Amino acid sequence: MQSEKIIQHIVQWLKDYAHNAGVKGFVVGISGGIDSAVVSTLAAKTGLKTLALEMPIRQKKEEVDRAWEHIEYLQKNYPNVEGLRVDLTPTFDTFEEQIKDNNAYPFQNLALANTRSRLRMLTLYYYGQIHSLLVAGTGNKVEDFGVGFFTKYGDGGVDISPIADLVKTQVYEIARHLDIVESIQKAIPTDGLWDEERTDEQQMGASYPELEWAMEMYPNHTAKDFEGREREVFEIFSRLHKATLHKINPIPVCEIPKEFL
Repeated sequence: MQSEKIIQHIVQWLKDYAHNAGVKGFVVGISGGIDSAVVSTLAAKTGLKTLALEMPIRQKKEEVDRAWEHIEYLQKNYPNVEGLRVDLTPTFDTFEEQIKDNNAYPFQNLALANTRSRLRMLTLYYYGQIHSLLVAGTGNKVEDFGVGFFTKYGDGGVDISPIADLVKTQVYEIARHLDIVESIQKAIPTDGLWDEERTDEQQMGASYPELEWAMEMYPNHTAKDFEGREREVFEIFSRLHKATLHKINPIPVCEIPKEFL
């Protein structure tokens, strides 16, 4: 993989898109994870205004520490970067208290986890609008088009997706080339939407390299073509992909017959 050429290509694409859209730059949510670190660094390299927004909701200290280690790294190396913290915990606590419904268990836990992501989306768009910035998405190819591992109208609600054509292992390669802070490169991937620790692999049942393999195999194979762990991973990918097509595919439009109009 030609990391330097990919970086240059994405940076130029970001610059061209911002210019054509008539905006000043980008706003990126910083989680302390690899995807947001890479996207915010690519945005910073455009030279355009880049707002790195940390939005904790009952976040673990190590996640917050990694996020700010990265933001401070960006501010030190790119004068166009501004870092900002917006604590959404009180907002989330108030919302949770208002809608508490014991009869909704177990669905309420997942709905509340997704609510965290949607509150962050609202915040990103608020700051994007008042500063004339595009909301840059941080989803990669496996998450966005493979297993749908994102929140609809949460982290899936963005203006542009700079790394959505790169799988997770490729994002890590780009991160190494960009010299992303070591603590982020070594961190175990997690979406940070739960009070208890839940890694991405625990939630999906397979690692990113395994899912990347399954995504490559998926169009031309069935589970019967594999055995053991490969078959298990293929079945996991297939199940998740089919279950999340409502997120992956464009919103369906009910087309009215012309003779009715």
